[in-house]
Amino acid sequence: MFKVNDNYLKLAGSYLFSTIGKKVAAYSAANPDKKLIRLGIGDVTLPLTDSVITALHKSVDEMAKKETFMGYTPDLGYEFLRSAIAREDFKTRGVDIAIDEIFISDGAKSDSGNIGDIFSVDNRVAVCDPVYTVYVDTNVMAGRTGNYNEKTGKYDNVIYMPCTKENNFAPEIPKETPDIIYLCFPNNPTGATITKDELQKWVDYANSVKAVIIYDAAYEAYISEDNVAHTIYECDGAKTCAIEIRSFSKNAGFTGTRLGYTVVPKELKSGDVSVNALWARRHGTKFNGAPYIIQRAGEAIYTEEGKKEVRSLVDYYMKNAKVIKEGLTKAGYSCSGGVNSPYIWLETPNNMTSWEFFDYLLEEKNVVGTPGSGFGPCGEGYFRLTSFGSYENTVEAVERIVK
Repeated sequence: MFKVNDNYLKLAGSYLFSTIGKKVAAYSAANPDKKLIRLGIGDVTLPLTDSVITALHKSVDEMAKKETFMGYTPDLGYEFLRSAIAREDFKTRGVDIAIDEIFISDGAKSDSGNIGDIFSVDNRVAVCDPVYTVYVDTNVMAGRTGNYNEKTGKYDNVIYMPCTKENNFAPEIPKETPDIIYLCFPNNPTGATITKDELQKWVDYANSVKAVIIYDAAYEAYISEDNVAHTIYECDGAKTCAIEIRSFSKNAGFTGTRLGYTVVPKELKSGDVSVNALWARRHGTKFNGAPYIIQRAGEAIYTEEGKKEVRSLVDYYMKNAKVIKEGLTKAGYSCSGGVNSPYIWLETPNNMTSWEFFDYLLEEKNVVGTPGSGFGPCGEGYFRLTSFGSYENTVEAVERIVK
């Protein structure tokens, strides 16, 4: 008889956003007359920009002609896109990244989960708490985490780094020594950031203990403060200890078209083994590449007009973030985030649990958010709202909550 991967049986409940989706669907079916405002899942609402649409139309027309038709994409992605990334995302920050260190994918979520394929199951993983659930769940699936402890809400073999109000929701160097460290700044779900000097400490630590940092920079475009690094490679020594993952979803609205990339420096090695070479082998074996038309669309955001359009998208969502944070703060809520991030992280009122507040907002205010406990034990008593809705709905949602 065939056997299944028993590690999947260790997963604690269903995927957070699947649970939310089912709850919302059930409520909508029972209350079809209610207008729900969704500020839960971090999905964008503004359409693709003119530059992106023009690039898509042009590349679709190319696919209709024998002379310009494109088949399988190159393993790493098309050079035109990787060159634009190296120039605009890194060279402008004073960082040299070679194009063969850039791997085009269908998004940061995929890469965050898939990157574990190239690391031994014996590695000890450290994550922030609260944390983006994909980091933990995919390590559970791989067999690195041990069993789930229902009493603590943690996995036995995972190093949890508490991110609380007392430490400004920023992790501290763990007492136990990890092999793989997951960091995300600006952070999802808390919206927290750390300064470049603080990030340098993590790089120095990782190099000292020979750990690798998986650095999720999906929200880099939302950084507004000067002392926050836009890429971990702004830190000295990061190329020998860090992998950086990026997304086109939140900056350019590619949630429905899917595009991202991962940077694996050739200087990053485990002993004499090149991590870049391993990821290239995995990438070429298990992934057929993002579509040509999508990569052309991605290239368009690096044009002068494209960069202006992306800035406009980000500014729109950050205007929403300001509305949420200022409105709730004025009403007496304790809020963080919303400055370098499209997420607002707020304390639930009246000692309500995260799910109790979720149910209250859904049923009484018809507003959907995300319970903080779904991101880890330290998320209990907190709640995440996103600024990715329309401005009109965002204003209305805040009015409903504070009324």
